[in-house]
Amino acid sequence: MLSFLNLFSLFRIIRVCLFVSILFCSFACGLFFFFMNNRCINFSVLENYNPGCPSIVLDDEGKEWTRFQLDRREPIKLEQMPDYLIQAFITAEDRDFFNHIGISFKGIIRSSFVNLYHRRIVQGASTITQQLVKLLFFDTQKTFKRKLKEQLFALLVEQQFTKEQILETYFNHVYFGFGIYGVEAASQRFWAKHTHELTLAQAALLASIVRSPANYCPILYPLSAQKRRNLILHLMLVRGVIDKQEYQYAIAEDTAVIESAEEQHAPHLKESLRLFLEELFGKEKLYTGGLIIQTTVNSNMQKEAEKQFRKYVDQMHTKISEKIDGALLAIDVKTGEIRALVGGADFQVSKFNRALQAKRQLGSTFKPVVYAAAVEAGFSFADIEIDEPLELIQSNGVWNPHNVTDTHEGKMTLAYALSRSNNIVAIKTFLRVGTEPIIALAKKLHLEGPFHHYPSLALGTIEATVKEAVGMFNVFANNGVYIEPHYVKWVKDRWGKKIWRVKPERSVVLSSRVSGQVAKVLRIGIERIHKLLYQKLWIDSEAISKTGTTNDWRTCWFIGSTPTLTTAIYIGCDDNRPMGEHVYPVHTALPIWKDFNRALSAEQKTFSFDSSLKEVYVHEKTGQIIAKDTPAAIPIYLCSRS
Repeated sequence: MLSFLNLFSLFRIIRVCLFVSILFCSFACGLFFFFMNNRCINFSVLENYNPGCPSIVLDDEGKEWTRFQLDRREPIKLEQMPDYLIQAFITAEDRDFFNHIGISFKGIIRSSFVNLYHRRIVQGASTITQQLVKLLFFDTQKTFKRKLKEQLFALLVEQQFTKEQILETYFNHVYFGFGIYGVEAASQRFWAKHTHELTLAQAALLASIVRSPANYCPILYPLSAQKRRNLILHLMLVRGVIDKQEYQYAIAEDTAVIESAEEQHAPHLKESLRLFLEELFGKEKLYTGGLIIQTTVNSNMQKEAEKQFRKYVDQMHTKISEKIDGALLAIDVKTGEIRALVGGADFQVSKFNRALQAKRQLGSTFKPVVYAAAVEAGFSFADIEIDEPLELIQSNGVWNPHNVTDTHEGKMTLAYALSRSNNIVAIKTFLRVGTEPIIALAKKLHLEGPFHHYPSLALGTIEATVKEAVGMFNVFANNGVYIEPHYVKWVKDRWGKKIWRVKPERSVVLSSRVSGQVAKVLRIGIERIHKLLYQKLWIDSEAISKTGTTNDWRTCWFIGSTPTLTTAIYIGCDDNRPMGEHVYPVHTALPIWKDFNRALSAEQKTFSFDSSLKEVYVHEKTGQIIAKDTPAAIPIYLCSRS
């Protein structure tokens, strides 16, 4: 009597045989049906390829700075390719290429057994001919119907073309990631050389990518690419394609590829632009429709922003934490047009666009909103408030806020409090004005919230993106006018017809008198920093600014405006962990802003404010009007007429 295990094994063998039989019967029937109904099939796409027209992206000066295209192909003849390149691909993808008729029956049977054993698809049996057919005619859906069609097309291709023609077309169409198709384009992108100049190791590396560009592309995953390259070299050695000395020499070769200047430039911005345009027009129209996209980006500003951001973040990696990253966003004060955007220190490490996607607590950068609401309510920056210990009873317990210095200075003007970022006075002002007016103003400034109706809101417990923050602060440089930050002005079709135009939201959020009074005080803090830390190495125009630091030094903010450019920068860890103790914006975000703006040539060097505002000097603690040259004097604006 057969044992239970023997019965189980017999049943399994019968099931496998039945499956294979059904597969071949289906294939034979499908083949017969296909030939009976599709006798004439046009395969001219194998010889004539038209990728359509690329879409050109212009900077704010009308110069091309990138393009979106379906792919990059630079076709070459098979005889221009080294033999070891051909052998590397055949070893990696289709060892029986010169012997089969377009499909591999041995491969089908082998993969069927493997997939049955694992009870899922873990191994394919695609020949190079099938891969070519899939590249040219089919999508990537894994269905039995598509697989059957792919096999039938492969048979027809093998009937109409020689093996050499198939290989040549395959090598000129195979995909390597990053929009790169064909071995010549890949050779030039990865090593700036022609295909015939490739080393054995480089040829094997190209062969290693095509199995899965998303996993083996050496730009993104050099270690995975190296492991697969070495496997292919070993298989070439076993097959006798290369000898042991060639193998050892190739194994020792570095897998490094060159960095493309084009791909280094504004990568986070390009990715956001791509997603925006794909949603607007669809992938096909973007990559083949020949669109002209006019952006607001200034190439020189963008390069300078990236340079300064990376320089200082690299320094912080050694001094503070390797986990530190952040973002920068600079907009034109009057138009809201984004001139530069840095979404992170290294796009290859993280494609997350922190300038548009990361939500961080605003900290003290929110305080100007509190004081703007106070001025709207009739307060003056010459008004006095007392900095003293504070105890607030809330629904969740008693809150004892404190200043960064853990000290109290007693009486002071609101101007002094804002310029020194005093916490106690900001909270007291918040309580005097009331929660609703402040939240209402914050919403007008396009901060999305959510807003918590607690006094801690005065200290910036609200979260916002860098884009929201820069739009909020720009109101104080733009005489109370909010304008939505944006990076595309218009799009034209290939015939020059404008098919889309930006309509940024624009609204008067504050009266110019109110915004001017706040802006005047925001100059005090930056002027103090200028005198204390950067007496000589400073920008060549006026500026207003506000720093912000969140609890436990998790995020450092610096937002500053010149008369032409508002720039917001945050520095922090992606997981929001503390960066350490006593990590402040003046040593992290501010130097980036300072060097970025120093490199620019300011068209306008002074702010212009409402003519009804009168500059006066008041004592920083008592609020009394005093002479300009008095040590305790600070400048503020007062309305000269109602």
